Parts: sequence; C-alpha cells; structure tokens
Amino acid sequence: MRIQAGKLAMASMFALAAGLGAAQAAQDDITIAIQLEPPHLDPTSAAAQAIDSVLYSNVFEGLTRFMSDGAVVPGLAKSWDISDDGLTYTFHLNEGVTFHDGSAMDAEDVKFSLDRARAEDSANAQKALFAAISDVTVVDPMTVQVTLSEQNGNFLFNMAWGDAVIVAPESIENIKTNPVGTGAYKFSNWVQGDKIELMRNDAYWGDAPAIASATFKFIADPTAAFAAVMAEDVDVFSNFPAPENLPQFEADPRFKVLNGSSEGETILSTNNQMPPLDNVKVRKAIAHAIDRQAIIDGAMFGLGTPIGTHFAPHNPDYVDLTGNSGYDPEMSRKLLAEAGFPDGFTTTLKLPPPSYARRGGEIIAAQLREVGIETEISNLEWAQWLEQVFRGKDFGLTIVSHTEPFDIGIYARPEYYFQYDNKAFQDLMSELNRTTDPAKRSEMVAQAQTIISEDYVNGYLFQLAFPTVANVKIEGLWVNQPTASNDLSAVHWTD
Repeated sequence: MRIQAGKLAMASMFALAAGLGAAQAAQDDITIAIQLEPPHLDPTSAAAQAIDSVLYSNVFEGLTRFMSDGAVVPGLAKSWDISDDGLTYTFHLNEGVTFHDGSAMDAEDVKFSLDRARAEDSANAQKALFAAISDVTVVDPMTVQVTLSEQNGNFLFNMAWGDAVIVAPESIENIKTNPVGTGAYKFSNWVQGDKIELMRNDAYWGDAPAIASATFKFIADPTAAFAAVMAEDVDVFSNFPAPENLPQFEADPRFKVLNGSSEGETILSTNNQMPPLDNVKVRKAIAHAIDRQAIIDGAMFGLGTPIGTHFAPHNPDYVDLTGNSGYDPEMSRKLLAEAGFPDGFTTTLKLPPPSYARRGGEIIAAQLREVGIETEISNLEWAQWLEQVFRGKDFGLTIVSHTEPFDIGIYARPEYYFQYDNKAFQDLMSELNRTTDPAKRSEMVAQAQTIISEDYVNGYLFQLAFPTVANVKIEGLWVNQPTASNDLSAVHWTD
C-alpha cells in the first residue's frame, strides 16, 4: 500500500498516526499476467489477439467499442446518424480528444485510419471489416461521413474491433514499438520477453481510471504461471493456462476465480488446399476421429463447451451441430478407405504456445493415430506460428482458438489461412452483410453454420473457457471476453 498524506496538517497527521495509524490510499498499481506476448504493438496490422489483450480500450480506441457484455456503445464517436437507405453513416466525434503525443484527434485522423485499413496494400488482418466502405469524407473537424457501397448490418459492430481503432498518421512509422493512441493509458515501456508497462493518461478525454500504472507480464509456462500467482508476484492472471490448479485457488482466501466464457472457437484448423486434406471425405474422417470431450477433459480439465461449427454457444443464433462430427473411429476408417487412403497418411500438426493447443495436440495426435493418420508435431512460438501458418499457409493441421467476435465471415475469404473456397458460402455472407432484419439474419447465420459444419472445413473442438485468477481485493475485471481485452477502465482495489 502507498502512504498518502494528502493535505492534512502536520498536527492532524500526528494525531491520526497515534490513534488510527497512517492514512493509506487505495493501491493504484496492478500487475496482470497473460500467456502470450504480442509480436508487436499495432492492432491494425496483425491477427495476434495478444495485442488487443494489452492495448484494446486501454491505449487505443475506435469509433465504437465493446463493453464487457458484448454490447456495442459509442467510443470516440459520441453519436451517429444513419441515412434512410442505410448507406451513409455520419459520425459526430467527442470534442477535446487528444492523442498521447498531445496532438488533437479529429475527423482527418478517422479518415486516415479507415482509408489505411481498407487500402489495397493494407496489412490489416481483418480487411474484410472495411470492404463495404466506398468513401470517407471529412465534413468538419468533429464530423466524418462514411459511405458504404451496400448496406451492412454489422457496420457499427465492425467498427468496435481492435483492428478498427483510430491512429494518428504521424505515429505510424513507429507504431509497432511505440503505440500512440487516445486511450486512458499511455504506453510506457516494453521489455521484450518479459513485460509491457502502461501509465495513466492524465489528459484523457473520458472518465479517469483508478489504476495509475499497469504492468502486463508474459508467462507462457503453466507451471510458472501457478508459481507466480501463488507467490503473489502478479495480481491477476488473465486466462489462466493451467485449469487443473483452479480448485486450489478457489480454496485459498487470497484469491478469487472468475470462470468466464470467450469468443474463442477452438478448432483443429485444416489446410483445405493441401492434399489429401482438400478431400471432404478426409476432413470428415478427421472430424469423426476426434473425441471432443476427451480433449476438454484431458487438455482443459473439463473447462470448455463442445462445438460442431464455428460459432459461440452463448450466442442466441447458435445451432448445435455437434452430431455432424460425433466420435466414431470406425466411420473414420471407412471414409479414409473411400477417399483412397485405406492405410492412412501423414501430415503436419503445428502447434502455437497456448496450453489448449500443446496439450490438445498430443491428445488429437493419439486419436488420429488410432485411425491411421500420423502427424508430425511442431511446437512453434507465436511469431513462428503467425509466419508459417497464418501468413505462409505452410501446414496441414494446427490448433488455434479464434477469439474475434462473430467471425464466421472468415470462411468467405478464400485467401484466409485455412483456404476454404465456397462460392455459395461467400454469396450467403454477402447477403447477410446487406441484411438488417433480425429474423432474416438469424436464418442466414444458421445456414452459414450448417454449411461449414457439413463441409468439415475444420475440426470443431470446443468453445474456450476464460478463467481469471485474481487477488480477492481487485474489482472491475471483465469476466467474459466478448473481444480480447484486459480493459482497465473499471478496475480498482478494495480495502
């Protein structure tokens, strides 16, 4: 605890010290551990959720933003008007907003950010979010008009993603190592391989947060994670990687466990253009060789909800399609024989660092071996995975959790890393984007889930749970993860 004398007179201080002890202010620093280190610090040019885990809503902000319950609310835009034809959005910006370098944030910065994200040479990992934008016009310094080429029922939702945050043109050259945003926290320091430090932005345009300084520690190893929490070297471990230890924390009065849910569809991602995985019978055989519950129990110690498609079970539009890929090794062998592989085949299984991938990979490799499919396992660091798998498409199988909200639209992108190319699905997604009627959208979302399930694009495993272990005196943490974030805006210590 930090001693805070304030403006008490000396006599009052001595009296207070004698009678009640020295006055103490609530603790205003925090150390949060996460498992993955960001590859860099530009959320607008990478797919790594670790970037948003540190920076979303803390350092960078968008026109709209996600709340802890998944609701989309105003962000840098205080309000907006939508034209009758649904094609023009006029955003009215909050006044008095400045970037961390002291420069004013205005409509020119919004135009720059959106034009940069949708440019032909854009490195934005979610470029499809901006595909419907045909023009961005500055009306005046506090007003920007965005014109769409077609109606998009997801547009305000899309603008809340970390990939759509507003950045300053003059910060782009160094944004990957020195991010400059408009948020309640400024980037302070990055010790690569160890930690990132943020400090409160005293010039923040919104409500001041209680936490003055935050340190994000990177602890990849589950054993080290347990030790760090038990020793109280960290105050919070967000998405604790060793679920087998959670009962021990629940029984310890120093800690509390928040058992949340994430948007993370955990999948056995499959390279749909690599033989023999380009054969739907082979992909179906893989799906039926997998015992999801054994993976949840063995890798996640029971935490996780089985899924049969790429959609979150807590979403009201979720369709339970787990029956399409029930555990049936005999069917797997039969399908492999029909596909021309009666003796099986060998492929690669490239695994990123999270324990769900490393632990789950060993279990899946054993399950596939039972039906004749051998896997050559490679354990990759996160940067290697992004380079080889996500960008290089040099893989047969991999395991990864897709944590972006409502991201089924990635299956309409043939260039996406698992390379699924289905014109009917692409047309359906285009129609969904143009549709604003809720009932019709629900029907199309159900159809989309069914198509990818029956095409066995990937092996759908489970919805990733999101357990957080925290000091019992900390309040205001997000329980669930509607998007990857450790939003500090409401976090505070209690006595």
